[in-house]
Amino acid sequence: MEGLFDAPGAARDRTGAGSLVANTHASAPLAVRMRPRTLDELVGQAQLRAPGSPLRRLIEGDQSMSLLLWGPPGTGKTTIASIVSQQTDRRFVEVSAVSAGVKEVRAAIDGARAELVGGGRETVLFVDEVHRFSKAQQDALLPGVENRWVTLVAATTENPFFSVISPLLSRSLLLKLSSLDDDDIRAVVDQALTDERGLGGRLDLDDDALDHLVRLAGGDARRSLTYLEAAAGAAVSTSTGDERPRITLATAETAVDQAAVRYDRQGDQHYDVTSAFIKSVRGSDADAALHYLARMMEAGEDPRFIARRLVILASEDIGLADPTALPTAMAAAQAVQLIGMPEAGLNLAHATIALAVAPKSNAVTTAIGLAQADVRAGKIGPVPPHLRDAHYAGAKKLGHGSTYQYSHDAPYGIAEQQYAPDVVADAAYYQPTSLGAEAAIKERWERVRRLIRGR
Repeated sequence: MEGLFDAPGAARDRTGAGSLVANTHASAPLAVRMRPRTLDELVGQAQLRAPGSPLRRLIEGDQSMSLLLWGPPGTGKTTIASIVSQQTDRRFVEVSAVSAGVKEVRAAIDGARAELVGGGRETVLFVDEVHRFSKAQQDALLPGVENRWVTLVAATTENPFFSVISPLLSRSLLLKLSSLDDDDIRAVVDQALTDERGLGGRLDLDDDALDHLVRLAGGDARRSLTYLEAAAGAAVSTSTGDERPRITLATAETAVDQAAVRYDRQGDQHYDVTSAFIKSVRGSDADAALHYLARMMEAGEDPRFIARRLVILASEDIGLADPTALPTAMAAAQAVQLIGMPEAGLNLAHATIALAVAPKSNAVTTAIGLAQADVRAGKIGPVPPHLRDAHYAGAKKLGHGSTYQYSHDAPYGIAEQQYAPDVVADAAYYQPTSLGAEAAIKERWERVRRLIRGR
């Protein structure tokens, strides 16, 4: 198996093109060697590759347009920068926001300007992790962008509306990239298995091993190729004689030092684990809930799905027994969108524990269910005349609003009058429990209901 990881057909030398284009030698990581060379090779991001899209116009029309790429790791931000450079035959200059300062930024822009003045090629200036730049460093980019001395391609995993200065935002086209789905990751791995730049079809990959690598990737193409390369190396080192190397589940588990979680996001395990998670939170067992949460996260479950389930549970199973439950769940859902995994796992754990230990009440669920049942049964009835809109011409002649009592003028701010239609005038949908904060609500609501109805 000598030469298994060699990269046939090294890319042609492009002086000044930058590391992304030149770094395709045999010892380069698999993720680098398999970097898409054209927009059509890019996996996922269909909205960016569509005919007539701004990115396609920039590449195929060879227009000068600065881009701000926002998305999770491994979704193609660096790759897009490389494609823009290669397909438009521009120089490629790479600056890392982690190590570069204002001096390096200005030097890159001055070099691009000198190249243009000398009749040379335009320059793509790629700034990775631009959110790490200070305001002064981002300000240093503005002359090059505004005067089009460079085509800026800046990448960030953070919300640019919080991390990028407004002048730079207004001068750049913001493109949002989405996490790759399982099918996208499978396509990336399959391509690496057969492509001569990758493994060249020289070893096999079992289906369960592929599933494991896809789950571990979590929508990150770079991570999937890193794990594939590690698993391939392990398979080659353990193969004997003329035996064709094969990546088995055991090999993949050993290579990436992580056991496979038996969890199929499309099958029974998905529904069983999700069901157990919700029922554990509802049952107030925080430890069991955390176990199932960990299983879902380790298996690469979409964190937005978990957050949505918690938001639903906050109203369905807790309601007004703990009025902070819904805001807590919503905050976790927003944190998932803003931060992303794996850090947002802390926010999901926070919400899971808070909801599990909260007092429980399904009174909200029961109340809306009873109200909907009456409506579906035809118990609708006309709106009482004193509650109808009285603002349009002729409303007073119809008696609309004439006997309406303004609540704030009544004792305790509660007026005795009928609000519901006659057919459900005596309905008592909401029946608070005596659990948690709902106990106080129960006491108040019973008094208020008697005042409103006069009995």
